[in-house]
Amino acid sequence: DEDGNGVVYSYDAVGCTEPLSYGCTGSANPLIQPLLDNQVLREHQSKAGGVASLSAEEALDLIKDAFCSACERDIYTGDAVEIYIITKEGVRKEMLPLRRD
Repeated sequence: DEDGNGVVYSYDAVGCTEPLSYGCTGSANPLIQPLLDNQVLREHQSKAGGVASLSAEEALDLIKDAFCSACERDIYTGDAVEIYIITKEGVRKEMLPLRRD
């Protein structure tokens, strides 16, 4: 955004978009969203410490871990995730294979 903070744009079934600090949609949402709430907002922790300050690499690792875990429980998640990292330097794409069995 204009202040240099990361933004994720979510969209719904009718195509409306909304800027968020983080979010999750799709069939794995019920599995991934509580993890993000816990790790990003520090919700539902015995020692809540406010919003986490994650580096870009820490956020990317969290997303990768979340999808790797979700694909083991949700058959609709798919075999891979395309992750686009958008910075002022440009766009970088990473492919994350999920199911290897």
